[in-house]
Amino acid sequence: MNNSTPAGVYANGNDNKKFKGDRPLCSPSRVLHLRKIPSDVTEAEVISLGLPFGKVTNLLMLKGKSQAFLEMASEEAAVTMVNYYTPVTPHLRSQPVFIQYSNHRELKTDNLPNQARAQAALQAVSTVQSGSLALPGAPTNEGTILPGQSPVLRIIIENLFYPVTLEVLHQIFSKFGTVLKIITFTKNNQFQALLQYADPLNAHYAKMALDGQNIYNACCTLRIDFSKLTSLNVKYNNDKSRDFTRLDLPTGDGQPSLEPPMAAAFGLSVPAGLGPGALGPLAITSSAVTGRMAIPGAGGMPGNSVLLVTNLNPDLITPHGLFILFGVYGDVHRVKIMFNKKENALVQMADANQAQLAMNHLSGQRLYGKVLRATLSKHQAVQLPREGQEDQGLTKDFSNSPLHRFKKPGSKNFQNIFPPSATLHLSNIPPSVTVDDLKNLFTEAGCSVKAFKFFQKDRKMALIQLGSVEEAIQALIELHNHDLGENHHLRVSFSKSTI
Repeated sequence: MNNSTPAGVYANGNDNKKFKGDRPLCSPSRVLHLRKIPSDVTEAEVISLGLPFGKVTNLLMLKGKSQAFLEMASEEAAVTMVNYYTPVTPHLRSQPVFIQYSNHRELKTDNLPNQARAQAALQAVSTVQSGSLALPGAPTNEGTILPGQSPVLRIIIENLFYPVTLEVLHQIFSKFGTVLKIITFTKNNQFQALLQYADPLNAHYAKMALDGQNIYNACCTLRIDFSKLTSLNVKYNNDKSRDFTRLDLPTGDGQPSLEPPMAAAFGLSVPAGLGPGALGPLAITSSAVTGRMAIPGAGGMPGNSVLLVTNLNPDLITPHGLFILFGVYGDVHRVKIMFNKKENALVQMADANQAQLAMNHLSGQRLYGKVLRATLSKHQAVQLPREGQEDQGLTKDFSNSPLHRFKKPGSKNFQNIFPPSATLHLSNIPPSVTVDDLKNLFTEAGCSVKAFKFFQKDRKMALIQLGSVEEAIQALIELHNHDLGENHHLRVSFSKSTI
């Protein structure tokens, strides 16, 4: 860690020469050392990294060394900032920037040359924070905000290879202030959202910090602009729109109602002002650890990746069957059917988003004559049996299975996640396999085939319509990865189309 001390900067009464050895290299300090800063970055952009965590009291730019020192008003704010940026590297001008505690307790920059720009930027931010907006005509890209700027952001999510929910947006954007309302919609085949903050300043900080960031590794890129709207009118609280100030709103026609714990979680619990420490200890979900999440705390709200699945048919269910079925909605790592109560099982997904997705799509579906129920488990992981422990093969580890559908970031499978349906999408069909071969395969599996058609442009794919959704679920479990010969294994998914 190179924490070089520029000439003339000294730390609150300590002589430079002896200071370096006085304190451990990484003990917390309200002065932060930033490395690998792009040469064309502005003072305001550097300051913007610290703004969500509290007041920035001083700044020293060392552009020749691609470094800067940022002084926060309190050590608490600096600690919160370092904790936030440790799991997710901040970016300036699309380049990663590295942050660590400085050896200095305080920045003294009074006698240094070239400090006018830094002091002007600090002054502008201070003016904004004290309530009187920045000077008219100040350019917005310099980190100050214009009078009359909207508290509403328009968010477009590009490369949507993974579902982004209203809850995920709320969790990410709440780091920068109180989110009052969110409306999500699809326009021009793009997932978009309008999000209203309590204060235009919060919208400004969120835009500066999040524009261009990926929610998940290598996909779901946020493109953020200020909306022309100054307020949002939300009529329904459901999975498409939410007014966090009005928990009494109806859910609208046929929209799923908010579960009571969810409503409580999204009640007005976000602190109104993002003072130092308001970001709190961010709950990094398991998905952040597995590398899929790119923004900390953006996992499925409850943050648990283990599902409790109940009301199974104990005579027919197997760990492999649950692995294939739940694997439609995420990568299943482990499955445990309860030894003493075989109608219950635990299913561990790769992350909390996948668990939420599987729960939403599969709970309430019929499987082997019984209505399956899925809820979030209190367990954080599925334990494998100890050596010699009697298990009857009821616990299986699938973490290295070649059948995972979502291992590759940006995989097309992220775009083809649909609820269970009577029509199945078949792919990877070799040229020699005929319509009758496939119909017979499904009939022998106990299904009644209602319709079948190959894709016109690509005969490797087909749709098959079965007698019921339950039949389709059971056929998917039995025939996904079925060996069709010629080194082709059948891939089976639920389809949104009908024949």
